[in-house]
Amino acid sequence: MAQTPNTQIKIEIGEGAAIPVKSDSGLFTAWRIAFFGAILTCCYLAFIKPEPYLEIFKFVPDGILVTFKVTVGAILLASVIGLVAGLGRISSNRIINGTASLYVEVIRGIPLLVQIFYIYYALGRFVKIPDMLSAIIAMAVCYGAYLGEVFRAGIQSIPKGQMEAALSLGMTRGQALRQVILPQAFRVVLPPIGNEFIALLKDSSLVSIIAVSDLLRRGREYASETFSYFETYTVIALIYLVLTLFFSKLISLMEERLNADR
Repeated sequence: MAQTPNTQIKIEIGEGAAIPVKSDSGLFTAWRIAFFGAILTCCYLAFIKPEPYLEIFKFVPDGILVTFKVTVGAILLASVIGLVAGLGRISSNRIINGTASLYVEVIRGIPLLVQIFYIYYALGRFVKIPDMLSAIIAMAVCYGAYLGEVFRAGIQSIPKGQMEAALSLGMTRGQALRQVILPQAFRVVLPPIGNEFIALLKDSSLVSIIAVSDLLRRGREYASETFSYFETYTVIALIYLVLTLFFSKLISLMEERLNADR
């Protein structure tokens, strides 16, 4: 009796938002209900009960700007760190490979909140780092480890024949990597980087503990002054939901564009 060979199924679960695609009608419908429902809820609350809801919406915009600054700064720095770590992970040099692998394992094994505390408070004993810069560095170091694996997988997904063909044309390994492999790998890793951006956007709320006036901290300041905790955190949750769903849709459109160009 012939036996069917075992097949390995890989299940990937990310920390970012579920990306709405038209092929998944249930998820796509849920995204529309959640996104437009959150916007309508914000408008309804601000109109029906301006005090305190409308006042909260007027109080937190500068916190939204700080949240974006931290998120964008961290994802850009994390992308650089991740690229270096990813190249190190595929390096044939045992020292470079070992160092990159150690960085990935150690950083991924320490909670982000602990890393934020460590960089802000522990390293602050030796060198004074501004609040926002501390937040950006901590989040970039943490997410750089995850993006390192994203870049590694993206580079290794390019067929080996591409490198061999480039070398046969007289390119050095470095030239082939820069001019042939990396441009193709970037197209592969863009959607996963987008997912990490959304996860980082949500995790940016953790920086409020080190006096960075992000969206959550501004909400906490308003709640402590007015004691409107329920109303304040309702608004904060709705704003985070709208931002997250908005960017998840942008990533979905980007993936569709990349797939169409292939």
